[in-house]
Amino acid sequence: MVRLETPRLILRRWREEDVGPMAAVNGDPEVMRWIRDGGVLDERQTRARIRAWEGEWESRGFGLFAVEVRSTGEVAGFTGLSVPEYLPEVLPAVEVGWRLGRPHWGRGLATEAAAAAVRFGFEECGLERIVSIAQVGNDASQRVMAKLGMRPVLDTVHPALGRPVRVFALSSDQYVGAG
Repeated sequence: MVRLETPRLILRRWREEDVGPMAAVNGDPEVMRWIRDGGVLDERQTRARIRAWEGEWESRGFGLFAVEVRSTGEVAGFTGLSVPEYLPEVLPAVEVGWRLGRPHWGRGLATEAAAAAVRFGFEECGLERIVSIAQVGNDASQRVMAKLGMRPVLDTVHPALGRPVRVFALSSDQYVGAG
């Protein structure tokens, strides 16, 4: 079972007791503002998402990790790798993503977590390229992408939502060169 550790975080697979804390993150309108159409998710929807994320681990060998704060054991949100099937023009691709609850914003935790996921993608999964996609205007996520060494490669529109998005990318060659 994959488990990654950083100085402040543990990235691990999902447990039943993670549903409530993740539902609280997904139920916060400010957290969800830049996610899909901005709608919140309840506990039932969150449970279904966690099942789907776990299914990705089983079928692809990578997926979204629960992000646990080492000092408290609290689930702060998620980070990890997924296939951005919602944006066919970038496929084939693997995307690094993250979502943390507001109490965990502004402390560099998203960058720390996502950097571990990127390292896992390149070093353990053998990926050649990792993308990250943010709605235009989501400056906080775009700053994390830049801190990861990613650069903007495409501006386009989310086909189902009509919202403008910016795609960032990092190749394994760039990653190794930066390491």
